[in-house]
Amino acid sequence: MHPVLHDKLRADADRLSEALEHMSKLFLAPKEEKTLRSFTTAEVAELLRVSDGYLRKAHFDDRIPDVEQGSNNKRLYTAEKILEIRNILSQNAKDPYQFLPGRRQGDKLQIWSTVNFKGGSSKTTTTVTLGMRLALRGYRVCLIDADPQASLTTFFGYQPEIDFRKGGTLYDAIRYNDGEISRVPITDVLRKTYFPNLDLVPGGIMLSEFETETPMALSRGEQPVFFNRIRDPIRQVEDDYDVILIDCPPQLGYLTMSAVCASTSLLMTIIPERVDLASASQFLTMASGVLEVLHSNGGIGAYDNFAYLLTRFDTAISTQQDLAEWIRQLLGDSVIKSPFVKSSAVSEAGLSQKTIFEVDLAGSKNRKTYDRALESVISFSNDIEKMIQSAWGRGANNEA
Repeated sequence: MHPVLHDKLRADADRLSEALEHMSKLFLAPKEEKTLRSFTTAEVAELLRVSDGYLRKAHFDDRIPDVEQGSNNKRLYTAEKILEIRNILSQNAKDPYQFLPGRRQGDKLQIWSTVNFKGGSSKTTTTVTLGMRLALRGYRVCLIDADPQASLTTFFGYQPEIDFRKGGTLYDAIRYNDGEISRVPITDVLRKTYFPNLDLVPGGIMLSEFETETPMALSRGEQPVFFNRIRDPIRQVEDDYDVILIDCPPQLGYLTMSAVCASTSLLMTIIPERVDLASASQFLTMASGVLEVLHSNGGIGAYDNFAYLLTRFDTAISTQQDLAEWIRQLLGDSVIKSPFVKSSAVSEAGLSQKTIFEVDLAGSKNRKTYDRALESVISFSNDIEKMIQSAWGRGANNEA
């Protein structure tokens, strides 16, 4: 006789969790942590928006500290050193905001949620890659993983099913009251990462409880209501960041709606394939109805942007190129100019829970492939950065 299904699933989950924990102890160093590679002069010059010659002369004139040298006496910069140089250059620059592009007095915090109705659209990869790029560009960034699958959290070296089994995720900051257990400040679950200027609020399986608990909380009138559950914790730390990026679950549930209500802009990833376009259409239809209800109940106000990003775009497939052009004609300027192209370099990096920014290109056999992928990422990130600057009333050159 078969056991009751829920008992079997719980037992299987416990066995799998214990096995994973045992495996991690066998194969991982006790305190192994992810680290970030160093960056070349060319990369740093691009991040600072200066020429290679400008950077070399600044070193020669002792205006900025020297850095370690790698093979062939080429300079290598850590992310921490890039931030230090950025701050030093800003002090004597005609336009200090060239080097400090973040918020100024009166600028509102930019909160972007990445949404999609289905998985596999590079939603998480887009979010974490964009976050890292903005951090390298000098913005103070926080990533919030609002997905119970917690894929974004794994990019930072965590094993959510093990590391956060007893708490420490976004759920703790948005949960409803349960006897003596209540919400904690978001600062209790916010974590610094190995990536300078980039913090993380982890996700985990307990977030799925938010979906089941919300209807009951609504019925008993518990405050704050679900659409303020992410917005309120963000307010506790809004002075600490320039940009917050929220990775939403691949569904239009209460978690996604709470993130959407907290946001100043929305980013929807779309693969230029027929089945994905049909899914996007369904999502937009449902979202429009939900947003109308939330708007009428004070859940949301006006957005700075609702943008579409073409992802997993295979430039070698003519039908994708045709569909991409069709999407642009249909949705106009809402479609971000630069797509996130499909690349084996991005996929290979993802297998080891890395983004394209973390791959050590010096030892890569496929340098051209990585360079093309990096160019794509930088391009769409720059497009979004311009939208962020525009929301602050500044143009492409960060000018007021």
